[in-house]
Amino acid sequence: MRPEMLLIPRPEGLYCPPGDFFIDPVRGVDRALITHGHADHARVGHGHVLATPQTLDIMAIRYGADHAGATQPAHFGEEIRIKDVTVRFHPAGHVLGSAQIEVEAGGLRIVASGDYKPRPDPTCTAFEPVNCDVFITEATFALPVFRHPDAQDEIAKLLKSLGRNPDRAHLVGVYSLGKAQRVIRLIRDAGYTRPLYIHGALQKLCDYYQGQGVDLGELLPATVAAGSKGDFAGAIVLGPPSAFGDKWARRFPDPLITFASGWMQVRARARQRGVELPLVISDHADWDELTDTIKTVSPGEVWVTHGREEALVRWCELEGIRAKPLNLVGYEDEGD
Repeated sequence: MRPEMLLIPRPEGLYCPPGDFFIDPVRGVDRALITHGHADHARVGHGHVLATPQTLDIMAIRYGADHAGATQPAHFGEEIRIKDVTVRFHPAGHVLGSAQIEVEAGGLRIVASGDYKPRPDPTCTAFEPVNCDVFITEATFALPVFRHPDAQDEIAKLLKSLGRNPDRAHLVGVYSLGKAQRVIRLIRDAGYTRPLYIHGALQKLCDYYQGQGVDLGELLPATVAAGSKGDFAGAIVLGPPSAFGDKWARRFPDPLITFASGWMQVRARARQRGVELPLVISDHADWDELTDTIKTVSPGEVWVTHGREEALVRWCELEGIRAKPLNLVGYEDEGD
């Protein structure tokens, strides 16, 4: 069997003809296999969804229990037969429940990575390299200029700023799924034990992470309704970036705006968002991690999708690895 017979790009997403299913389709389909719960990968309206138990829980939290006609949990390493295809889910290290999806038929094995992060993260299961014939990799940060610093060093910058600006509320922009919980855990691991204040949009997913055994410490609502601006002087307040442009952010005393994202390495992006303290903390693989992962997985062929595809395809060619861009559309960077 040739790889193009096992998985092919279609407008809906990656399609598996012998299994009659899609991986992370961008519109409603009869059968969908979902890598993780971010909105650009996990959509509503599918007839049947196969995903890890945590991803199914997260989809229910975000979209409601009726987001699909039927759901089926897939545990890491479990072998599931779909028509003439065997599928297995493996940890991706991106967010809680995130998975790479291995598709095997006719002696051919393809691994669709979804979004992944090889570096350690206490809020989710660690990335697991899977040897395969074809590796489908994301390319969000697939340029040599993207080399992410140590996340704990970035948190040290936040805490240092807090010490220098005790009268200012530090507002940290974090996406609600994955980034928020990871940043909170990093702050705790740095020794910060005081309460953290969170926007209401983060509450349900933080509660879910806590219920899954991820200790986030004391979290309090970030509202001044029952107090005054001064109550938040020297506090760390976390919220979705979308909330920082409205009156919510202006309620806090002399707010110092920060944003945790791999894109904060691009200073122009930080300036455009009015970010005073950029924190380069990414939940995606950087250039070195992408290339190291490809070397570790040792595939015969690499397919590159949603990101800076050309540079990574070129790198593969220089390494003697067959590669091509998939040019899938509809995938953004919600997780970063």
